[in-house]
Amino acid sequence: MEEGRKLQRITRWSGGRSRMIVEAIRARICMIARAKPADWGISAFSTWSLAKLRDHLLDRGTVAAVSRETLRRILRDAGVSWQVTTIWKASTDPDFLVKMHRILDLYDHPPCDGRVICVDGFVRHEALSDRAR
Repeated sequence: MEEGRKLQRITRWSGGRSRMIVEAIRARICMIARAKPADWGISAFSTWSLAKLRDHLLDRGTVAAVSRETLRRILRDAGVSWQVTTIWKASTDPDFLVKMHRILDLYDHPPCDGRVICVDGFVRHEALSDRAR
């Protein structure tokens, strides 16, 4: 009988310490991480790092204490990536929008009797058909 009670207590254990940062604060952290630092009046850098985001959260009083690892886990669980994965450059061509819309229209409405070929400035990339990939 005593063994059954011990087994019940063990199966009810959920493991680990309870969360110290409640869901509302987690959502606020993710909202801040998704915004640009400039949106918060920070002009010293253009993207967040874990250390910079942590310092900002502590300075604003959003959290009393948080480790970078906890912050990383919060962001990962919410699907927030604080790392820049793509870059782009703005064109200085005054006719850029007209040209862009013409090209996008070709992709949306390709000619029935021809192909649309796109050439970019990357010399190391080779043009491959979809079957060759």
